[in-house]
Amino acid sequence: MTKAFPEAVELYLNSLPDERRKVMIPLLNTIGKALPKGFSLCISYKMPAFVVPHSRYPNGYHCDPKQPLPFISLASNKGGITIYHMGLYADSDLTDWFLKAWSQRVGGKPDLGKGCVRFKKPESIPMELIAELCSQMSPDEWIGCYEKQLKR
Repeated sequence: MTKAFPEAVELYLNSLPDERRKVMIPLLNTIGKALPKGFSLCISYKMPAFVVPHSRYPNGYHCDPKQPLPFISLASNKGGITIYHMGLYADSDLTDWFLKAWSQRVGGKPDLGKGCVRFKKPESIPMELIAELCSQMSPDEWIGCYEKQLKR
């Protein structure tokens, strides 16, 4: 990913309060640098998202095939910042790794939903751990995991 964000992502970031923008920009850069090549950054479902583009996965997202296959999305909402990581939702081994790594490096348990990690205090996001999480799955591995889940 380049240092400049796509125009739609810039518009999203510019709509945020300064204190959120100061966290979201480094978070987007951290994720973008850590992800294996092949993901693209865009706006999907009204939030910045790293996706598998249609050029790599023409089928798109089963819920709306016009949308690229989502992988990681970020939202700044009233309660804080949320990272939606579809790999955490679909791959229990990845979730187990993340929970163990969180416990060892951060302590305790993250505020974790099925595929989301919520940060009520955005300044406390463990950027190095998030980067490591994002490096765990290539686009091809994500496509394989996604298709396996669809067959169930």
